[in-house]
Amino acid sequence: MGHCAWVEGSCKRCEGDLPFEFTMAFQPIVDVSLARVTTHEALVRGINGESAWSVISQVTDDLMYRFDQACRVKAIEMASALNMQTDLSINFLPNAVYEPEACIQATLEVSQRVGWPMERLVFEITETERVRDRQHLRNIIEAYREMGFKTALDDFGNGYANLDLLTDLTPDKLKIDRELVMNCDHDSRRQALLNSIFLLAKELNMTLIAEGVETHAEALWLARTGIVRQQGFFYAKPAINCLGPDLTSRLLDLREEVCVGLETSIY
Repeated sequence: MGHCAWVEGSCKRCEGDLPFEFTMAFQPIVDVSLARVTTHEALVRGINGESAWSVISQVTDDLMYRFDQACRVKAIEMASALNMQTDLSINFLPNAVYEPEACIQATLEVSQRVGWPMERLVFEITETERVRDRQHLRNIIEAYREMGFKTALDDFGNGYANLDLLTDLTPDKLKIDRELVMNCDHDSRRQALLNSIFLLAKELNMTLIAEGVETHAEALWLARTGIVRQQGFFYAKPAINCLGPDLTSRLLDLREEVCVGLETSIY
């Protein structure tokens, strides 16, 4: 992996300005059983609302480390400014972390500056980057856990985030890819897979989050199956400079519907 560039309180790879601007949008992650938002995920956007790809496509290999650090800092600064009371989930690039203790310094500094609690940070391992060194990624997860952070494996079940990763990695959360969630309310094959993932996560003591929930029927089926942590357009689209709509009423109604359905199924 080369060597860490952190020397005497500064990092030659991570410090300096980026040649482009970006901002963050926030999307809520809900817990249907609690009827509340538990987390907001920070998602990269252009300053005028352009897509994540319009920003990420400008990130060259030379800028990868700097961009990864800048995303963490901006997400925490914006979340604090918006008075976010939930956990904050931030995507990170495993190959942009040479030494966890060194590469986390900017995150620690901004958290201390704005008063953001360490235990309310979740780092998501994205599926967009092939893991070159699985032992290195395992070391990152273990080091982050010791520091008080939580970790999540994003897009589980698709792309690079495959089942075999769990032979080595122990993230706190698994985020189920939209491809498995789509049409789960009436697709028996997806239902079988999701039921198996639910049992797997329970056995491994990992929290499940269903990504890409877009319909009431999907949300209801997932919650009745036990997958109560959910994220998607059904609840809210990512919002720039705000935390999105008040979901309390919708979540209370959905929780009531889940409970009624479970009671009916018993008899």
